[in-house]
Amino acid sequence: MKKILAIIMAVVLCMTIAGCSAPTENAADTNEYDVGGTLNLYTWEGMFPQEILDGFAEETGIDIIYNNFDFDETMLAKLQAAGGGDYDLVIADDYIIEMAIAEGLVQKLDKSKIPSLGNVNPVYTKQFFDPTDEYTVPYGAGVQTIIYDPALFDVEIKGYADLWNAAFEDNVGLIGNYRVIDGMALKVMGESYNTEDTAVIEAAGQKLLELAPNIRLIKDEGLQEDLISGEVGAGVVYTSQVTMAKMAKPELEIVYPEEGLGFGIMSGFIPSQAPNPNAAHAFLEYILDPERAAACFEFLGYYCTTLPAEEFIAEDMKEFLTIPSDFDTSKMEMIENVSAETLELHEQIWTAFKAECE
Repeated sequence: MKKILAIIMAVVLCMTIAGCSAPTENAADTNEYDVGGTLNLYTWEGMFPQEILDGFAEETGIDIIYNNFDFDETMLAKLQAAGGGDYDLVIADDYIIEMAIAEGLVQKLDKSKIPSLGNVNPVYTKQFFDPTDEYTVPYGAGVQTIIYDPALFDVEIKGYADLWNAAFEDNVGLIGNYRVIDGMALKVMGESYNTEDTAVIEAAGQKLLELAPNIRLIKDEGLQEDLISGEVGAGVVYTSQVTMAKMAKPELEIVYPEEGLGFGIMSGFIPSQAPNPNAAHAFLEYILDPERAAACFEFLGYYCTTLPAEEFIAEDMKEFLTIPSDFDTSKMEMIENVSAETLELHEQIWTAFKAECE
């Protein structure tokens, strides 16, 4: 499904026209929490400000056990091994959620227990991984962009292709998501992230090898710190890392590559055999409160998916709510699941590229 143009246009519209959506009542204001027990939360490390976790426990009496994974695939493997049990609430990426739903590892939401669902920005709903919005609640969204220090280079960066310039030798950092980085080479070639054409993907792999001399490091977490410290002068990073780097070092320049962008959404879902699904519903309701959602956005730095939260976000962070309105969104697409054979080829290309970068 390709609805990215409509998504971004609607985001911009909702940011400029009042009344696109209205806050719904918070469950804490309309009914008493009567859940008890614990919430086994499973997501990446550092996804929530501590005051949100503490506030939920204090207000509801539900203790949170925070479990974290490194990659979406790690999460899915554990969920498969547990038969959809062990965890009450998982927050993960769109493509892996599609797989979990297909395998029967996700239960449908009881929307009567999440009265604030109306606070979700509608442009992030009805996506390819949950087209009927029965299973998931969006928590954050983002794109993979370039950020660099213009004082270090004589070359202006307009797109991914510029990173191949010898001026960036040993001075570029990359996130460790191979679909994103393999896809970067595909976008330079004018191809889709989701192509199944093996000849095209192999050609992108060769193109990627040419980039190796310019790569100083590849890491998924904390890449923004290397940009802030000057360890690297340019990077291909996640939205949250762009936000944090730019806030700490305003002279950095953000580039929305002219070749196009990959777009993704993180969402919460309740595993099919969750021990305490009521606690999961209560937590989803809790973080849909506009002020709490604003606090989560300011902490995390991804695009905010709770529309009425925008009025509570600090002025100096509002520029990070979504991509600029003048960006050509026709070149955007969601990075979706591909065949097993295609995925294996991507993994082979990624392994060869990393070896060349060492």
